[in-house]
Amino acid sequence: MTTTHSDVPLAKRVGDAPAPGELSAAERMSIDELRSRQLERLQWTLRHAYANVPFYRRKFDEAGVHPDDCRELADLAKFPCTTKHDLRDNYPFGMFAVPQEQVRRIHASSGTTGKPTVVGYTAEDLDTWATVMARSIFAAGGRPGHKVHVAYGYGLFTGGLGAHYGVEKLGATVIPASGGMTARQVQIITDFRPEVIMVTPTYMLTLLDEFERQGIDPRSSSLKVGIFGAEPWTEQMRAELEERMDLHAVDIYGLSEVMGPGVAQECVESKDGLHIWEDHFYPEVIDPVEGTVLPDGETGELLFTSLTKQAMPVIRYRTRDLTALRPGTARPAFRRMDKVTGRSDDMIILRGVNVFPTQIEEIVLATEGLAPHFQIRLTRKERMDHLTVLCEARPETPEHRRAPAAAEIAQRVKDGVGISVGVEILDPDSLERSLGKLRRVLDQRPPA
Repeated sequence: MTTTHSDVPLAKRVGDAPAPGELSAAERMSIDELRSRQLERLQWTLRHAYANVPFYRRKFDEAGVHPDDCRELADLAKFPCTTKHDLRDNYPFGMFAVPQEQVRRIHASSGTTGKPTVVGYTAEDLDTWATVMARSIFAAGGRPGHKVHVAYGYGLFTGGLGAHYGVEKLGATVIPASGGMTARQVQIITDFRPEVIMVTPTYMLTLLDEFERQGIDPRSSSLKVGIFGAEPWTEQMRAELEERMDLHAVDIYGLSEVMGPGVAQECVESKDGLHIWEDHFYPEVIDPVEGTVLPDGETGELLFTSLTKQAMPVIRYRTRDLTALRPGTARPAFRRMDKVTGRSDDMIILRGVNVFPTQIEEIVLATEGLAPHFQIRLTRKERMDHLTVLCEARPETPEHRRAPAAAEIAQRVKDGVGISVGVEILDPDSLERSLGKLRRVLDQRPPA
């Protein structure tokens, strides 16, 4: 992709949306043009997967479908889904659709809950990834000539390198800070003066705390845009980040199995959900129990089918992320997905009630006197599961305010979520700080 975006300064406040003429040709497609391109690419992907991945040939045959059965986009629903278990069962390279000599890079998940999921990329795949990342950074407010501080982890995790090559593709300057060494990160931001930061939202909170610990007002920094992803976060978190940092906080979405970061991006001028780059990734939302496709506007589990990946195509991959699809706004041809509020496999079932960490986060962030750091501790006493919310007081919060704050959280969780919980208000800086993705839930229950 040849980048032709002009260098338009981005103000600290909303209202400076890029003009339509600055968008790439793909972003200016009509819906009809997009649907035609999707069908052509979907048919190629199904043939490519069937011909070159034994797993998909077997799955299609067992389901009684063939790539030739896909004559319109709705026909994709006839094809079987792919799960993370399928990828692990074919570890390490069983899902690859090209010979090893055509693979230019390999990434993998952390594998903390089993074998890692391994993904591969051809040279063209890497160029596609850089292209959608450049498109995402531009939609977020980044411009050629900007400096972009990348604090996602580098290595097998897709975040760091995915962002890195997108920044370069855009024509911006990358600062490959990676994660950790928080005090040094603040020094680099202060000295190098980047306009954009790409990082997990919980690690951004850690950086904010470090700014203040060093006596630096975070609002005085050079940062104009924060592109936050790799974990669910709420509108309350956005308000916290924008107020404390005086920047635009926008969401980015991706997952290694589909490509990496850059599958969808929130636009800075609208901040109303993430536009999916549907010319490369075809979305569906299904009922997570029944498996039936839901209409746009209904919340369910998000599925993706890659449309252009060569090394490792994925067909109807079950992300476990819960969201809904809606019409495009800032990029009219591309549908938006709501901000992910949780994952079906992150859901806590407590005494018959479904609980997501983001529900607790909204309540904690709305409670006066508390820092935006919390964890959920699960324990079991006398065969009964108990949930305790661990929060931190802000340094300026007096001791006598802690008990009322704890009671307020407990009551709001009971009223809004429907469960009784314990709440502990801890001293400032008591909880683990994020150096990447934060572990929100501490499950200390004995094995069943």
